[in-house]
Amino acid sequence: MDNNLQMLNTYWSGQTPFIANLCLQQLRLGIAQHDWFKDSDRSQWFDVPNEALEQLQVDFNKDWIALGQQTISQQDFSFEDRRFSSDNWNNPLFGSLAAFYLLNSQFLLKLLDLLPINDEKVKQRLRYLIEQMIAASAPSNFLLSNPDALERLVETQGTSLFSGFLHLASDWKEGKMRQSDEGQFEVGVDLAITPGSVVFENELFQLIQYKPLSETQYQKPVLIVPPIINKYYILDLQPENSLVRHLLEQGQQVFLISWRNFTEDQAKLTWEHAVQDGVISALRATRAISGERHLNTLGFCIGGTLLGCALAVLAARGDRDIASLSLFATFLDFVDTGPISVFIDEKLVADKERTLGGHEGKYGLFYGKDMGNTFSLLRPNELWWNYNVDKYLKGEKPRAFDLLFWNNDSTNFPGPMYCWYLRHTYLQNDLKSGELDMCGVKLDLSTIKTPAYILGTQDDHIVPWRSAYASTAILSGPTRFVLGSSGHIAGVINPPAKQKRNYWINQKISKSPDTWLKAAEQKPGSWWNDWFAWLAKHSGEQRPAATEMGSAEYPPTEDAPGRYVRVKG
Repeated sequence: MDNNLQMLNTYWSGQTPFIANLCLQQLRLGIAQHDWFKDSDRSQWFDVPNEALEQLQVDFNKDWIALGQQTISQQDFSFEDRRFSSDNWNNPLFGSLAAFYLLNSQFLLKLLDLLPINDEKVKQRLRYLIEQMIAASAPSNFLLSNPDALERLVETQGTSLFSGFLHLASDWKEGKMRQSDEGQFEVGVDLAITPGSVVFENELFQLIQYKPLSETQYQKPVLIVPPIINKYYILDLQPENSLVRHLLEQGQQVFLISWRNFTEDQAKLTWEHAVQDGVISALRATRAISGERHLNTLGFCIGGTLLGCALAVLAARGDRDIASLSLFATFLDFVDTGPISVFIDEKLVADKERTLGGHEGKYGLFYGKDMGNTFSLLRPNELWWNYNVDKYLKGEKPRAFDLLFWNNDSTNFPGPMYCWYLRHTYLQNDLKSGELDMCGVKLDLSTIKTPAYILGTQDDHIVPWRSAYASTAILSGPTRFVLGSSGHIAGVINPPAKQKRNYWINQKISKSPDTWLKAAEQKPGSWWNDWFAWLAKHSGEQRPAATEMGSAEYPPTEDAPGRYVRVKG
């Protein structure tokens, strides 16, 4: 048998690179039928030198023969890939399936790298499609080729498969793959339980004032602007990992915007509404209730983008009375939007403007579940197919995890607001231009001169850290940039008590983020304490904590977390 394999290898090595050319032909056919590439000049895309194809196929043949010999000789396999890490994948039958799948996957990606495509956007899109295909075709995703799922089926006498069907039916009905069961937590009972009161509300948001957790408090309050496309309680999960609670324990006065989960009744709201009637209204109410004009402000993700717009609008009106600005994982300069940019082009944005944004008199919502599914597919093996295996094939109930529960508690985005955001940020990146009209003034982010604390996270696939760093070149005041480890959520929600991860600091802001990083000092643990110390310097003197919530003008109307955050998507 070994001789036959060697003869086969010799045969293929002496031929024109048949396998590589066959794959190229399949790619050519697939690309020709995809809307993304119909308007592209594809004439030179497949002019790969024959020598490169021959070498690629020789390497493939060599690895293919080695795997064949390993299978025939009944040798065990071992894998570093988490999808095939259990002992059940070590045997020759299932191990060979996994091994040949990984070999073919590597071959396709190497072939893709050989294509002479000069348009980086086109190449990024093609790689995305190939990676999605590779992720979807893994043998672990199918019952008959997944030994772990088959073992579970036998152990449970078929119950696991029945449970899997129930999970699938529930997710299908809801329109999204849940990473956490809906009944595992309850907002206001298990999550978002820091005591406080709703002291103002309008069509867009409720303003929460939190009760003090210290005997004294700093003079200048903190106003938090969370993402408008997610619920605020990512910053107030459980007591041990609540940023809000930690701030209160540090002696800070905390006010927070709880955005509405928008319905069709609010489908005509615009980005300007979110700036003027949202952030600026919250600033005005916080000033009135606290009696302090100079506020510390914090924006997270798109909440930071909104906050930046609001402060620039106020600056244009002559109001620069802001004590500090903190931006966590936030875009002001959309220079590199990461893998999400694969979806964004003029055709998509124009289509959304036509169907949701009111350009033809049609208004609608961009649904949060669609956004959640999109973000999950950006990391298909970690956030999509692993749940397909665990929930549907093995019938397992997802583990109770507050971050994932929050991630599935989706919210909706008014169409005009969403479309303006897409066009002027991801598509045109002209938010920083200083030329946009907003709320009756020119929007110029460079007029923000307040001290700023800017956080990026190393593995963030939603706001790449170098793009977060780019805000240092836009804002005019003194800036401190800190780089945390992990991703967009876990890198931000990192309480000090857990002593997890690390962060990098460098007092000197360079033009290049890589130059900054090269000279940065790595620190163990969470960056939270660094931010707390920085924030305290901008918070004024300490006074006895005020226990009364609201004011005569803004009386409390209900206890935190309020009604808006409880509305389901």
